[in-house]
Amino acid sequence: MFGLLFFILFTPGVSEFLCTSSDLEMSYTFCDSTAHAFMFNLTPCTVNKSVWKAALTWIPRSDIHILKIVFHVWYDGAKALTWKELLCSGADDEYSVCGRLKGETLAAEFDIKGSRIQFPKGNYTVVVQGFSDDSENNMLMCLNFTMIVKQDAF
Repeated sequence: MFGLLFFILFTPGVSEFLCTSSDLEMSYTFCDSTAHAFMFNLTPCTVNKSVWKAALTWIPRSDIHILKIVFHVWYDGAKALTWKELLCSGADDEYSVCGRLKGETLAAEFDIKGSRIQFPKGNYTVVVQGFSDDSENNMLMCLNFTMIVKQDAF
């Protein structure tokens, strides 16, 4: 499906462009000050789709036995949502990222279902944090996504 995989060493604080279309513009930066070997792709670039295809290539900086993901969403500057999910618990894990070792390349393709959400026109900030413990003390990765919805989907 995605024939070309490549690694990019991103500079901290520099915005990385994801996509633009008539109804959506997306980019991201890293929240921390360390450069990452990381690539993320999302298709199609529209809010009017029920399923997006995502591709991720990442070399983690530590072993992943436990992985807790925390999403913080702001809409036009106001906090709209916080969602937490334990993806890897160290036992009977179903995701390919679970059990990866420090320095081992992770390449994954997955679907993101979005049909349950109607995004009104406006500016969204989505901070995605990954922790290697359930207490959220050891951060593996932090991404700050900017999403500009250019027109209402209604």
